[in-house]
Amino acid sequence: MNEEKDGCFLDDGTPVNPKFIPKPGLCLLCRHDNDPEQKVLCSLTRIDQQGEKEFKCEAFEKK
Repeated sequence: MNEEKDGCFLDDGTPVNPKFIPKPGLCLLCRHDNDPEQKVLCSLTRIDQQGEKEFKCEAFEKK
């Protein structure tokens, strides 16, 4: 049975709700913060780096 799923998932298939991923300080300084066109990219970047010591974002642009 092939079940289609919507949303964000970790590599192991665990579902992730982007609303519960903390927003790093770098995001608060970025011009893309709260930009609806960048929301998915920003959420995926935060999910991917969850638990890392240092947050890095190649799309960062200072406000």
